[in-house]
Amino acid sequence: MKKIIYDLGSNNGDDVPYYLLKADVVVAVEANPNLCEIIRNRFPEELISGRVIVENCVVNADSEPREVDFHIHRFNHVLSQFPPPAASIADQFTPVRLRSVSILDIVKARGEPYYVKIDLEHYDVHILDTLFRAGIRPPFISAEAQSVKTFASLVGLGRYDSFKLVDGNSISKLYVDRMILSEADKLKVHYSFPHHSAGPFGDDLDGEWMTADAFFRLLAFEGLGWKDIHATSVVVADPTVVSILPYVSRRLSRKFKNSLRKVIERL
Repeated sequence: MKKIIYDLGSNNGDDVPYYLLKADVVVAVEANPNLCEIIRNRFPEELISGRVIVENCVVNADSEPREVDFHIHRFNHVLSQFPPPAASIADQFTPVRLRSVSILDIVKARGEPYYVKIDLEHYDVHILDTLFRAGIRPPFISAEAQSVKTFASLVGLGRYDSFKLVDGNSISKLYVDRMILSEADKLKVHYSFPHHSAGPFGDDLDGEWMTADAFFRLLAFEGLGWKDIHATSVVVADPTVVSILPYVSRRLSRKFKNSLRKVIERL
């Protein structure tokens, strides 16, 4: 069976090279037509071979295809979103009319997911709930921790009980020159994750898999925001990881090293 990764909110395709190492097919779903063109230009050979599929549409939780307003951020395209922005920041967005397709229709057309990355700016929970209610529970999945509802959906409807937390701001600093196993030839290659990348998934992530109870304490300590919650159904969480102190210690150590480096750079 082919391993298929769904990159929901693919943006400019920065995550695609890593996903190509881990899967047979990458389905890049992106609403912004300009960004889709960038992805096509970056991966012409993979498009021809069928290893990369670009879905230029607004992915939604509805069952009927239709046209919708998608709100493109005028200054920072990574902040573009499907839900209407708050009135206080509405002037930062330009609404455009785009084709919308249900996540269930996309999965039905492209195949069973091995990993689903969801980065849809305030719409992740709707996609999670729709997938889970349809009985689609990938071995690996991640979504932004913009709301505690993300975690609730993964636990309640998704029935996952193994979790890791990724700090979005630290990915390009922490995951540098990593040895990543290529699933195609079983060889390890050097790989660095760019800024604004979603980073690795599965066992390429640092740290132990945590139970839902332990992870909830960690999430309470870290708070919500630019963080991704990763969940898996194929790796059993270590029940002995009940304290978040080792995680906090690593975080503080990284912060200290970063602060020290900045001081040295000023000298």
